Amino acid sequence: MGPQAAKSYPGQEPVRTAPRDEGDGGRHPAGRARQEVDSGRRGKGDIFGAFRPATGEALTRPYPSRSAANWADFLGRVEARAPPEAERVDARLDNLQAHRATDVVLFCLAHPRWEFVFQPKYAAYLNRIEPWWKVLKSLALKGRRFETWEEVCRAIDEATAYGNQHRHPFVWGRRRRHRPRRRPGSAAVPGIRRLTG
Repeated sequence: MGPQAAKSYPGQEPVRTAPRDEGDGGRHPAGRARQEVDSGRRGKGDIFGAFRPATGEALTRPYPSRSAANWADFLGRVEARAPPEAERVDARLDNLQAHRATDVVLFCLAHPRWEFVFQPKYAAYLNRIEPWWKVLKSLALKGRRFETWEEVCRAIDEATAYGNQHRHPFVWGRRRRHRPRRRPGSAAVPGIRRLTG
């Protein structure tokens, strides 16, 4: 999911709505709401995630950074949760340097059923976990303010548990629109009638 910080996320309520006084004695309209700039000073870290599109099951885990050691630890947790009867585990990854580190190569040697597929640069839409990240951010982060990194982690854990309870398979491809089939109107080409006689 990338770096997340204990910061304000855009919500429904503006931060300041009272008119402002600029010292000239006149009161001016409040103007646009502004968020406090915090630059992650209340804590920051990364959320790693694994997703099984066939069932909709997900696993998330917070880490202090995107280091190779943290990534290898997360892969070990995913391996522990992967079904033992699965002959092959496909992992689709972006081209982050930590995904190609020595710890990850050693993990691959120890677990031969794992196969890493690296997606092309600027093609995040090919990764099936991206729609799930959108759902997770909506459930956990949208419209909330977090004072500490632990609050962010707790919100992510709760949203992941909720998503796993209400999971469904994610089908990759175009979204089907449920529109009723239109009947041709007066502009339709007339059909050919068979003349008998």
